[in-house]
Amino acid sequence: MYWTKTLSNLVLTVDSITQIIGLPANLLALYTFIQKIKQQAKPLDILLLNLNISDLLVHIFLPLRMKEAADMKWTVSYFLCPLMEYVIYTTIYNSTLLLTAISVERYLGVAFPIKYKQYHNSRNAVIAVVLFWVVTMAHCSFVYIVKQYESECVSNGTHQVPVTRDSCYMMFNDKQLEIILPFRLELFIVLFCIPFIICSFCYIKLILILSRLHNINYKRRRRAIGLALVTFLLFTICFMPFNVSHLVGFIGWHSPSWSVYTLLPITFNACVDPLIFYFSSSMLRQTFAKFVAGLIKRLEVFCFWRLFKSSTVKERLQNSQHFTV
Repeated sequence: MYWTKTLSNLVLTVDSITQIIGLPANLLALYTFIQKIKQQAKPLDILLLNLNISDLLVHIFLPLRMKEAADMKWTVSYFLCPLMEYVIYTTIYNSTLLLTAISVERYLGVAFPIKYKQYHNSRNAVIAVVLFWVVTMAHCSFVYIVKQYESECVSNGTHQVPVTRDSCYMMFNDKQLEIILPFRLELFIVLFCIPFIICSFCYIKLILILSRLHNINYKRRRRAIGLALVTFLLFTICFMPFNVSHLVGFIGWHSPSWSVYTLLPITFNACVDPLIFYFSSSMLRQTFAKFVAGLIKRLEVFCFWRLFKSSTVKERLQNSQHFTV
């Protein structure tokens, strides 16, 4: 219904990069976080693990959107359409809350180090992540509520057009808009604006505090500031356009057609989150270094074996030619 060749190519390009780079990186991060939590469960590790799980859920359902983009229509069971949207929307807002909690955790650890060590514990982090999952899953159930009000025709802004099952629904009738638009505004305010304000405060204060702590190693301090700045920029770039489309849609009382483009940086976020994991966890850096070293070693052995076989074949050919002559 909304697919164009340009949009199809763009979605396939972004989602393919996300899958090729992000999936193995997130699987490696998942293995590392599980091993680390088995040894000693720290609040930050629990938050990062759940952010990692959110990203992996995106990777699981991303092939469905890639297939739709490739075919330029929905060709699989329509049951999977609302399920895909439900999972992706849940991971979007769950990631928003988790990134906010990570910013609070980092800020408190630097601003109030003594009290932070006294009162922080893994139980509070577990309670927080369970609450985040429950809240986001409950909110995003609106996908199924809206589905109940589907009709044979939908509005495209000027007139009514028939509904077809060739696409995962992106256009809504008037009854659906009455439900969706106010609810999207609530999502924008409660699950984006408030977390964004908290995240902005924490990272700005964190950067200011770190810039004044000259007693800390310069490289360590610079890496911490860089991590805070990059995490905040990714939070803003990846999640703001999608949520702003909710506000624009409510003001204009329509579902913006360009909002489909705002999902691209969100899905790509699943590819760049491992960078946050990498610089946040020394154990992950060690695991990644071991993985790369093992991969290089295997490649060297493989290349040596191919070279050895090639040399052996050449020698055999030369010997056979010699005997022939």
